[in-house]
Amino acid sequence: MAEKGPHKIRVGVIFGGRSGEHEVSLQSAQSVMQALDPAKYVVTPIGIDKHGRWLTGDPLATLTDGHASQHATLLPDPQSAALLKVEESERQVTGLTAVTELDVIFPVLHGPYGEDGTVQGLLELANLPYVGAGVVGSAVGMDKAIFKQVMAANGLPVLPWRLVLASQWRAQPETVLAAIEAELPYPVFTKPANLGSSVGIGKCRNQAELIAGLDEAARYDRRIIVEKGINGRELEVSVLGNDDPIASVVGEIRPRRDFYDYVAKYISDDSELIIPAPLTPETAEQVRQLAVQAYRAIDCAGLGRVDLLLDKDYGKLYLNEINTIPGFTRISMYPKLWEASGLSYSDLLDKLIELAIERHEEKEQLKKSFEIERSGD
Repeated sequence: MAEKGPHKIRVGVIFGGRSGEHEVSLQSAQSVMQALDPAKYVVTPIGIDKHGRWLTGDPLATLTDGHASQHATLLPDPQSAALLKVEESERQVTGLTAVTELDVIFPVLHGPYGEDGTVQGLLELANLPYVGAGVVGSAVGMDKAIFKQVMAANGLPVLPWRLVLASQWRAQPETVLAAIEAELPYPVFTKPANLGSSVGIGKCRNQAELIAGLDEAARYDRRIIVEKGINGRELEVSVLGNDDPIASVVGEIRPRRDFYDYVAKYISDDSELIIPAPLTPETAEQVRQLAVQAYRAIDCAGLGRVDLLLDKDYGKLYLNEINTIPGFTRISMYPKLWEASGLSYSDLLDKLIELAIERHEEKEQLKKSFEIERSGD
């Protein structure tokens, strides 16, 4: 979809945010904005700083270099599709001025307060089309514990795991350790339940490392996942679509580090990314089918990167997680997998915006009120 009526499509790209993945979001957004075709789109950058303040003007420069930028906001008002500049005097709001009308929002927010359904809820209230999963798909995809429960309810394979509350860990550390060690053999992985990009994740081979891993995960979330570690291959699949999603070729990550952590993903760039993954055709097809099944199970839409593990010892596949707003940097797996499947980066962005508008138009056809016909006396 190149144009909406006689006009270019007005795209608001939202990035930054209050999560531990703020810096990753800036990298992703820069790549997206550079690749959106200026012949098709008018792009308005919308930044969110680490305190949750929305910015317009040149928010990327503000968030990376500290340059001054203008406070902005979106209202949860379906009658207004405008980005508004906030006029202020002595920290008091004195007025709102429209910066631009928006046709569609492209959220490039990773982690809490952006990928978890919160921003999606605002955009639903504002009745604005947006790229990616809705409120439910975003929230379930973000929460690793609920995701695993949904997978199990749909008969889809996940590794043995246990949920630990940070409050329990602080109040009863010995009880928590004993319960984990009784259920899960070492090594185990500790993960914040609501964070991505491998932030706060630790590999624990003994009790001392488990204590450190739980402490680290508790810095980022009140709910912690402890999951059985296996001798596994890390596989990733990009999924694209709304009601009829399709899966890309399968990719494999072979980290040089102990596992595919934040540094391996975004800083060192020394992990080996193998596309397509060296799998038998039967296994590759099974991976792609599992990815689509997981995507549908959480009612995902637009896009999602599905991560799986293949047990080297027993040949069994396990679903690990879905990223509903995966990394979109030039070295990110989501666009790389589609490129290997024949869809270029810029064409992928076109398709995602088309899917967002399509989904919104479909919802607009639904009845929003229910009237009871009353028969006369």
